[in-house]
Amino acid sequence: MVRDQKFPQSRGLIVGNYCHDVLIRDGVVVAETLGGAASFISAVLEGLTLRYNLVSKVGRDFAYSNHHDPIVVPGSRTTLFHAYFDSEIDGDGHQDRVLKRVRACDPIWPSDLPESRFDFGMAVGVGGEILPETLEKMLDLCDTVSVDIQALIRAFDAIDGTVKLVDLKESGFFHLLPRIGFLKASGEETSSLDIEEVRKLCCVVVTNGKHGCTVYWKEGEVQIGPFPTNQIDPTGAGDSFLGGFVAGLVQGLPVPDAALLGNLFGSLAVGHIGVPKFDLRLLQRVKDEVQRRKTQCISFPERKDDELKLMKLPGFEQFHASLSAAKILPTTFPVQECQWDLSISPPTAVDQPKLLTSSVFEETIQTIDSKP
Repeated sequence: MVRDQKFPQSRGLIVGNYCHDVLIRDGVVVAETLGGAASFISAVLEGLTLRYNLVSKVGRDFAYSNHHDPIVVPGSRTTLFHAYFDSEIDGDGHQDRVLKRVRACDPIWPSDLPESRFDFGMAVGVGGEILPETLEKMLDLCDTVSVDIQALIRAFDAIDGTVKLVDLKESGFFHLLPRIGFLKASGEETSSLDIEEVRKLCCVVVTNGKHGCTVYWKEGEVQIGPFPTNQIDPTGAGDSFLGGFVAGLVQGLPVPDAALLGNLFGSLAVGHIGVPKFDLRLLQRVKDEVQRRKTQCISFPERKDDELKLMKLPGFEQFHASLSAAKILPTTFPVQECQWDLSISPPTAVDQPKLLTSSVFEETIQTIDSKP
């Protein structure tokens, strides 16, 4: 658990590759965007003014500028995903999605990580770039490490790159679970792990779309309510959740309150295509509410076993209501969708969907029903 007195000096280590994402709805390309969990998490941490180092690898074709420069690998190309969506939304508020990795940049090796100490770490690979030995070194460098399970269990079809999931016990990472602070998984990804077994080894946070999330630990669990949203693109929802969740922990919130902050940022992300640009007024409101809640929680006596930080404290519902009120403020520029038009020059802003006229057309874009 991150101690209150480390904020605002806390410094994090984020590990995961940036990507190029192509979003294809009903067989039609609607946008190209900056992708990768690291990009969504960076937006949240920067919005909340938290310090961090980022280790990410890209190729020379990488088309975006960033506050944290990635490692450019000579002779390699940036990881590219095609995400296929149906317009219809199921009963759980999800759009049907088929994700394919078209190409992958080099993995992140232990030697790529800085030789320094960090208060918190986040292992957030999306394309198989995080290796067991890399995660092990992160655990050596960071006081607390939160891991997105997709970094551990994703496998890729050898023919068309379709993302599949392997059992966590067969991933090569299972032996590291007792050293992990928090393991984040989506409802779909829980099919690859035994929650009753894993919760005895580390705290597990499961996101459930419009139903919010559930936090599991060895002796209990708690359900955290959602924030209503108009879903446009589910890409990055879990990443933004994890960014908000860890930001809450770093700022001294109890786990349920941090999970609530995660739900807020997850709900903001799905309302936009690509990495969201958060409204400064909203961010200030959120910072104010977090500080107010932190001060309130400090007044409660701590238990030696830290159990109190896993329970909903008095005032939790009011914190939820306050964040809901803050969310009413406009949060980003209007959503921009684009059809292919090669006469348009791509904009340079990192946070806007754009066309990559020199990279994607070398690959065959298939619809969901087409054969590889």
